[in-house]
Amino acid sequence: MIRVRDLTHRFGTNTVLQGVSLDVFKGETVAVMGSSGGGKTTLLRCMAGLLEPTCGCVELFGKDIQACKPRELEEIRRKVGVVFQGAALFDYLDVADNISFAAVRQRSLGTDEVLELVAKSLETVGLVDTGSLYPNELSGGMRKRVGIARALATDPEILFYDEPTSGLDPVTAYAIDGLIKEVDEKLQATSILVTHDLNSALRVADRIVFLHTGSIIFDDSPAKFVEFDDPRVAEVIEKARSEKVSVSDVV
Repeated sequence: MIRVRDLTHRFGTNTVLQGVSLDVFKGETVAVMGSSGGGKTTLLRCMAGLLEPTCGCVELFGKDIQACKPRELEEIRRKVGVVFQGAALFDYLDVADNISFAAVRQRSLGTDEVLELVAKSLETVGLVDTGSLYPNELSGGMRKRVGIARALATDPEILFYDEPTSGLDPVTAYAIDGLIKEVDEKLQATSILVTHDLNSALRVADRIVFLHTGSIIFDDSPAKFVEFDDPRVAEVIEKARSEKVSVSDVV
């Protein structure tokens, strides 16, 4: 579903990603972790087609997205959903309009079809009857759920999540992790999850990819990650062990 080859990205003279290669297969959930500034979000944005790499290539559905013609790229983007950090909802739109925003622009939908789409998406994320609310009336966890509902409204085959549990209390974060797992299982979606939270990664991911200074230093199962003998990930593992939901509870 996703193939990354020799991906490098620079902001000016600052090299954020350096020669990254990665394959993600259909139905997988891959968590991308790493130190602050290690390139996690930059990698996600390159894979999602939101940022053009300095060199190297990204293939989605077998097509190099940098080489695609505009119409081909638009078709690919229809199959991709992105859940942004903080949800990135439009403050001037209610929940229903936020959810239907992209779907209405991608395809012609009648009023009844839009209402059905919104209702289905809200039911999936556990927010029935909230369509008339505005973002400032929602809790942090509810905003994250609406962000997921908006991504699901286009019926994507690939989902990108950028720090979906960032800023949430542990109970709400646990609920969002459960929702991500439920969505992946229900839709058989392929998901990329950027997170700083190891416990979250352990709960939802089939694989963990760890970036350090722009390069992948680990790519394997969650169980092997917690046994990985490397000082660069030791701090992450120790932090997770100290939290209420510990590594031993989820492995």
